[in-house]
Amino acid sequence: MDVFTAGIWKENPVFVMMLGLCPVLAVTNSVLNSLAMGIASIFVLVCSNALVSALRNFIPKQVRITTYIIIIATFVTLVDYIIQAVSLDLYNRLGAFIQLIVVNCLILGRAEAYASKNSFTKSVVSALGMGLGFTLALVMLGGVRELLGAGQLLGYQVFSTQFEPWVVMILPPGGFIVLGCWLLLINYLEQRKTSKLILRDKAASHDQLPSESFS
Repeated sequence: MDVFTAGIWKENPVFVMMLGLCPVLAVTNSVLNSLAMGIASIFVLVCSNALVSALRNFIPKQVRITTYIIIIATFVTLVDYIIQAVSLDLYNRLGAFIQLIVVNCLILGRAEAYASKNSFTKSVVSALGMGLGFTLALVMLGGVRELLGAGQLLGYQVFSTQFEPWVVMILPPGGFIVLGCWLLLINYLEQRKTSKLILRDKAASHDQLPSESFS
């Protein structure tokens, strides 16, 4: 379970490891785009990690990176065709960023650092957790940007017609701004949590001192 949950929060690809920022900043101008990119990344991540783990004992070390890229590119091509067949409009909005999943350092990094060294089950579970963490980060960014940049969520109007959208939010600079705000909030909450644990440990050790001296 720790392998799965680590990728969602403790080792979140975006908010902790800062991986795959190119699609994070480019396609998160709406929740729908964020979800589509997240689901595509989950599919590629899980399938490529599963195959790399299954073949890890048969891939020569000298060509492992090339092999990983070929495996990843195969699944990216499959996803590319599926999205193109399901929704041409969504395919056009995501543009070349679907194909760029091939060189996403999150996908290739997990194949090299984890899937090639661990069992099939662990690799799949870890990939699923990382993929969900990546998708969560995309949706968190996309939700804020769509809400402030268009006054709506998933195409439904949230604010009144008098609301003046912040155009910068649907542009790449808006991605930097929202990402920075989320990182600030998350780091603040983590620091508060750490401070509380330190104070609790100090209080516990202080309470034990009188009893130890008495004994």
